[in-house]
Amino acid sequence: MVGQFSYRVRRDVSFEWHRQLGGSYVLGLCDSADDTFKNRFGHTVPLRSRYKCYAVAVTRRTTCLQVSPDETTRMARVTVWNEFRHERDSDTVADVYPDGIHAVIADALEAAGHEVRTATLDQGPDHGLTEAVLADTDVLTWWGHAAHDEVRDEVVDRVVKHVLDGMGLIALHSAHYSTVFTRLMGTSCSLRWREAAERERLWTVEPGHPIAEGIGEYIELDEAEMYGERFDVPQPDALVFTSWFAGGEVFRSGCCYRRGNGRVFYFRPGHETYPIYYDDDVQRVLQNGVEWAAPTDGPAPEFGNADPLEPIDTNDDRTVH
Repeated sequence: MVGQFSYRVRRDVSFEWHRQLGGSYVLGLCDSADDTFKNRFGHTVPLRSRYKCYAVAVTRRTTCLQVSPDETTRMARVTVWNEFRHERDSDTVADVYPDGIHAVIADALEAAGHEVRTATLDQGPDHGLTEAVLADTDVLTWWGHAAHDEVRDEVVDRVVKHVLDGMGLIALHSAHYSTVFTRLMGTSCSLRWREAAERERLWTVEPGHPIAEGIGEYIELDEAEMYGERFDVPQPDALVFTSWFAGGEVFRSGCCYRRGNGRVFYFRPGHETYPIYYDDDVQRVLQNGVEWAAPTDGPAPEFGNADPLEPIDTNDDRTVH
């Protein structure tokens, strides 16, 4: 079976293809050796889209090329929020993320076909998270570290309300201490830590979970900051990844929760001095996480005093309301 797919960044390519897992993958041959595109900052970066519908070129080299998504792909409106302080204050961090951590995450999600905007701490009094922005957001990703206490309470209240109303939240790395995440968890979210550039192996302990789609038995990162148990969070509804570190500690690194109508995913990797967000598997987890956390169509719940569905006598003199 032969199909024509639009290579949305550069040109049309033809693939000999077949479907697997209900259309999740498109495999084929491509004669294009140009697997780069210009990102929002004018930098040439590789195409690394492996989200739901992708093509693998097996000619001179193996590469992932973005193609038009098929009917199984759920596109989401994503706001990528970043504190964006370390990248401006530290040459070490700027060398790794010259345009900010948010830029790398945004590029990965855009390559997956999502509609992405970015926002940062110093982007006005609302930190880029106005009511209008959040009302137009299906999933909010959050990276913060050094300035949790600078996020205004009014903005925290606004974000929490939107999560409870159905917006998805992906809290990344040190966002475990963000006021938004601790408010939603109701605990200190404290943990043990060590910065020693040690190896981390994230074991996929729930391989059937949608966030683990396309991930192998484990993800291995050569250099990472250690987070260790106990992690003071509520018992997750689902635990997708558990980390082991070269120093011997373990950590619950992929925790899923429901809060109100919203879904929350905490994903541990992402220390600012290591190029973790360029890793293909880490990007795949973020892409899967956005799809999982995005709100689904369903009836809106109604609360308060309710009229009966069937005819009954509603008179009751004993009521105190």
